[in-house]
Amino acid sequence: MRICGLQKLSMVDYPGKLAATVFTGGCNLRCPFCHNALLVTRLDETPEIPEQEVLDFLASRRGLLDGVVLSGGEPLLQPGAAEFLKKVRELGFSVKLDTNGCYPAPLADILARGLADYVAMDIKNSREKYAGTVGVPGFDLTPVEESIQLLRDSGTDYEFRTTAVREFHTAEDIRAIGQWVQGAPRYFLQSFVDSGNLVGQGCHGLSPLEMQALAEAAEPFFGQVSLRGVD
Repeated sequence: MRICGLQKLSMVDYPGKLAATVFTGGCNLRCPFCHNALLVTRLDETPEIPEQEVLDFLASRRGLLDGVVLSGGEPLLQPGAAEFLKKVRELGFSVKLDTNGCYPAPLADILARGLADYVAMDIKNSREKYAGTVGVPGFDLTPVEESIQLLRDSGTDYEFRTTAVREFHTAEDIRAIGQWVQGAPRYFLQSFVDSGNLVGQGCHGLSPLEMQALAEAAEPFFGQVSLRGVD
């Protein structure tokens, strides 16, 4: 598995848990607002971390950390993702998986084997605006639709989340997302922040008041709607 980053301690990536976050390299999408081009379009500049080195670190943190987050890039691009999560579970950690929903087959395998305790799936935009938002002309939504249904049927705890960007998202778009994926236990709106290392350019965040308006647009459709990254 291609591991390109390790955050040794995070208090925000896994709700309610102290966690380490493992970042895989590579992604099938080209969202202009993606904050980590080093994991998407500039992989040749990003050194790999041996998997065993990561597992050894995690073993040394048993009793100190609660969980491990597997993120990316898109981790389900990695053929070894499920086996890596199995090893993490054997170390005694709770597992959170971050995914863009484009790979339902490996997601189904992970869910069926009980290798993830919590899944966070990105919903990039409304159906009508998806291709433009992810930077892939003619993008096929079918795998995303399959992953949504897998999570609904799985019994595994999950969330849907959207990174809100001024150039891509309006309250109308958020309502359309809500109508599409309504019924999820929780939905998070994340405020876009320019990391200085974006896949594209010309992206801007929204004000706290604007973010609150988006949250209000989503509230009728979900059990819980919350904002992230809003002061």
